[in-house]
Amino acid sequence: MTANVQKPREFTGKHMLTVMLGGFGIIIGVNFGMAYMAVSTFPGVEARSTYVASQTFEVNRTAQDALGWDVVATLDDGLLTLAIQDADGIPVQPKVLKAIFGRATHTGEDHTPDFVWNGTALAAMVPSRDGYWNLRLELESADGTIFRRRIQLRDR
Repeated sequence: MTANVQKPREFTGKHMLTVMLGGFGIIIGVNFGMAYMAVSTFPGVEARSTYVASQTFEVNRTAQDALGWDVVATLDDGLLTLAIQDADGIPVQPKVLKAIFGRATHTGEDHTPDFVWNGTALAAMVPSRDGYWNLRLELESADGTIFRRRIQLRDR
């Protein structure tokens, strides 16, 4: 009785071409997918014309610095607190012109906090999860000076 032994298949150039095209196809596909996700989730433009924005940057920064404000933002279990003190350490209650709380990487979780003055700081409940967050502020002082900041926060 003879055993039916199969001869091993030969690895040819066609097989190698298939392996190479498959491997590079996966790499290129993943790269295109990652590039698409990066571009499609980009939050957008901060300024329409950076040149125009640069023309008043120094004047605006000098006016903001003249206020002497010390701004401290904290995020604890969804409670966003924004404490602002003047140069004398007295709490400041500015007018909130614009506030956006969200991720740095995309706008899908952006939220506008509904700040309430508690006597020493502005506070608002925000929908946050673990991770890094940005608070983009535009405030107005009592003398009309516009104060802009982007504050990075972390909720644990």
